Amino acid sequence: MKRRDFMKSMAAVSVNTAILTKTPARLAGKEKSPTQKALIMDAMGEIRLTHERNLIKEVIDSGMNSVTVTLCDPKFQEQEAYDIAMNELLAYDRHIQKNSDLFVKATKVADVDHGMKTGRLALFYYFQNTTQFGRDLDNVDVFYLLGMRSCQLTYNHQNWVGSGCKELGNNGLTQFGIEMIEKMNSLGILIDLSHANMKTMADAIEASKVPAIISHTGCMDVYKNVRNTTDANLKKLADKGGIVGVCQLRPFLTSKKRDNLDEYFKHLKHAVNVAGIDHVCIGSDRDHRVIKDTPEEMALLHEEEGPNFVNDDWPLFMTSLNGPRRMEIVWDGVKKLGYSEGEVEKVMGQNLYRLYKEVIG
Repeated sequence: MKRRDFMKSMAAVSVNTAILTKTPARLAGKEKSPTQKALIMDAMGEIRLTHERNLIKEVIDSGMNSVTVTLCDPKFQEQEAYDIAMNELLAYDRHIQKNSDLFVKATKVADVDHGMKTGRLALFYYFQNTTQFGRDLDNVDVFYLLGMRSCQLTYNHQNWVGSGCKELGNNGLTQFGIEMIEKMNSLGILIDLSHANMKTMADAIEASKVPAIISHTGCMDVYKNVRNTTDANLKKLADKGGIVGVCQLRPFLTSKKRDNLDEYFKHLKHAVNVAGIDHVCIGSDRDHRVIKDTPEEMALLHEEEGPNFVNDDWPLFMTSLNGPRRMEIVWDGVKKLGYSEGEVEKVMGQNLYRLYKEVIG
């Protein structure tokens, strides 16, 4: 779908934005857990269109208030990327409308507040690449009007904006990348630097007039992986007011394949030590299902990812964070690191809320 065709058809597209007040999913009269009382946000997680309603109810009951969801596969390019991104965004609109007792489409932090009051999960729309925009900055306006509120500059490789983490050499932000950042700043789209190489990441932090996020990463000084972030960039990000989300994908965090929860908290503690307690959040990069540790699940990943998935990366999940109630485990683990209740609340949601309010509105 071209932008001009989209603009002509906008009048025919009607998305129901009515707010329905529902009884919260959490059981009345039951003693609430810490996560049910606090603000809990995931800076990048999977809520699939195929997730069953009972699974979403359990996610909500665990205390989750907001998830920023990737709308489509970021590996596509140019017109194909545009078409797939558009179709996926509209599919999520229909899904939220159909399940309006479970979800709120979030375009501002007030939608998170409303979701908390009505027992629903707020979903922010997010892309993991800028390829769907091509070289036309007007396409950024199109997706913003439809509800996109954050976007990665790059995925793993080179695009018009800059270099991904798997690209050869040390190329950074391009001139078009600077123009893209200016456009995103002007609209109130949060710039996400996950998957960028360190030069593109540093350039973008410097170029942006507002704070940025690295929504799902590990710490390079804790475990060397091409997807992780150096201390220098963690400090640079925090100095400009941005935040880092510590991911829960096992291959980025540790070579230890099972019984590895302590390894996750090493990354989280290191991020706090480097960036500060006000600049760390949770960005799981994870599904909410209980993923079985079986050859059948590995085969499904091969189908989805092709050569991007290698057997040595299995299992992708951290053993104890494999399921819909994982934020309860994360809360307990952060508390055990010695942080105060208020500091735990910052990491679990308040820092992200603050950033979203400042940049998105």
